[in-house]
Amino acid sequence: MGIFSRLAQLIQSNLNDLISRSEDPEKMLNQVVLDMNNQLVEAKKQVAASIADEKRLAKQYEQEAANAQEWERRAMMALRAGNEPLAKEGLARKREHDELAATYQEQWTKQKAAVDQLKKALRLLSDKIEEAKRKRNVLVARKKRAEAQKAIQETMSGLRDHSAFETFDRMAQKIDQLEAEAEAQGEIAEELTGDALATQFQQLEHTHSAEEDLVALKRKMGILPPVEAGAPAQAVQARVEAGPSPAKSEQDEVAAALEELEVEQQQQEEKRKAGR
Repeated sequence: MGIFSRLAQLIQSNLNDLISRSEDPEKMLNQVVLDMNNQLVEAKKQVAASIADEKRLAKQYEQEAANAQEWERRAMMALRAGNEPLAKEGLARKREHDELAATYQEQWTKQKAAVDQLKKALRLLSDKIEEAKRKRNVLVARKKRAEAQKAIQETMSGLRDHSAFETFDRMAQKIDQLEAEAEAQGEIAEELTGDALATQFQQLEHTHSAEEDLVALKRKMGILPPVEAGAPAQAVQARVEAGPSPAKSEQDEVAAALEELEVEQQQQEEKRKAGR
C-alpha cells in the first residue's frame, strides 16, 4: 500500500471519528423526522397530481360516452328523415367516440387503481412518520436521562475527592482563628477601657437574679421552707458585726447583699398578700 493511500485512509478515519463524536442524537433524530416530513409533503403532492389525472380521465370518458350517445341520436334522426347515408356517417362518428370512450375508461380504471395504491402508501408513510416521532421522543428522553445520570455521577466522583473536604477543613480552621482573634481583641479592649469589671457585675447580677427566682419558686411550691420573719435583718446585722470576711471577695459580698434584698422584697410581697 502506497503512502498516499495510507494517508487518505488516515484522513478518512479521522474525519469519520470527528463526525461520530460531533453527532448529537437529539439533533440527528430531529433532522431525520424533518426529512421524513419533507418526503411526506412531496408524496402528498404526487398523490394529489395522480388524483387530478384520475378525475380528468373520468371526465374525458364521460364526455366521449356522451358524444357517442349524441351521434347515435343524430343517426336515428337521419333515419327518421329517410337519409340513410347521413345516418351511416353519424354511426361512424358514434363509433369513433365509443372507441375513445373505451380508451379513456381503461386509462381511468388503471389510474384509479394506481391512486388507491398511492393513498395506501401515503397513509403508511404518515403512520411511519408518527411512529418515528414517538420513538424520537422516547430516545430524546432516554438521552436526557442518561446525561442527567452522567452529570450526577461526575458530581459524586468529585465529592469523593478528599481535596474538597480538605478545603472545607482548612476554611473552618481559618474561621476559628478569626473568631479567636476577634474575642482576644475584645478582651483587650475591655481591659484597656475598664469595662471588664462592669461586665463581670452584669454577669453576676444576671446569675444571682436567676438563682433567686429559682429559690422563690421552690419556696412557693413548698420544696423549700418559707423564710422566717426577721431572718434577713439578723443575717445582715451578723454580717455587719462580723465585718468583712477575708475569704470572700467583693463580688461575693455584693451577691449576698442582693440576695438579702430579694428575700426582703419577697417577704413584703407575702405580707401584702396576707393583708388582703
